[in-house]
Amino acid sequence: MKIKVAHTPDADDAFMFYAMTHGKIDTWLEIEHVIEDIETLNKRAFEGTYDVTAISAYAYSLLSEKYRLLSSGASVGDGYGPIVVAKEKLNPEGMEIAIPGRYTTANLLLKLAVKSFTPVEMRFDEIIPAILNGDVKAGLLIHEGQITYSRHNLVKILDLWEWWRDTANLPLPLGVNAIKRSLEKDVQKEFLRVMRESIEFALRNVDSAMEYAMKYSRGLDKETATRFALMYVNKYTYKMPESVINALEVLYKLGEEKSLLEMPPLDVL
Repeated sequence: MKIKVAHTPDADDAFMFYAMTHGKIDTWLEIEHVIEDIETLNKRAFEGTYDVTAISAYAYSLLSEKYRLLSSGASVGDGYGPIVVAKEKLNPEGMEIAIPGRYTTANLLLKLAVKSFTPVEMRFDEIIPAILNGDVKAGLLIHEGQITYSRHNLVKILDLWEWWRDTANLPLPLGVNAIKRSLEKDVQKEFLRVMRESIEFALRNVDSAMEYAMKYSRGLDKETATRFALMYVNKYTYKMPESVINALEVLYKLGEEKSLLEMPPLDVL
């Protein structure tokens, strides 16, 4: 059975998929891996392009008829998350803010936390240069930008983890892995097993998994890349606990109250 599995060109995804992509996990599935940035994957999921795909938690709320959630592979912040940065301390209300895609969970959180702003969509890795060049005054950072922004003399003007903690007091679900509902149940269960074992292998073999993940570190030194990977590949990634399911429910309820989405079924494999 051949399936197409899509994930992002980021150190954390590369880290968790290392064992799967390097033949460390035995399986009867023939897995073809595709790598694209998260907002591209969000958009392709609307077309049902891939059998399994990394998508933003926000995007899943709009795609639950096509896909179901996997209990492994989620990116969850606990003590950290997306941030808004600028060259100087500013009030984000009413500002033009660069965002890494309309379907990203970061954008949903920003819409929930800030009453009014003008979004400017661009690739996540174009946001810091756009601020430095003066194209926008502020930008919403995901991925490694959350821990490298100060190297560019930028300052944090809004911490969406802090807003979420004060609002929900739960872990912050940002990305998920989702699998097509149309696939046979035995295929869904086998992929979940392979996914979970790949994550477990990486967490037990950090050095070898990071050697591979460094190809997707976008110039980070190994220490920083490892720190970033382990921020988002953790106990929540191995198996989604009830606290993360509860957090998704709260996130979607808040979004529904602002007419940004409709509460999806939290059908977790």
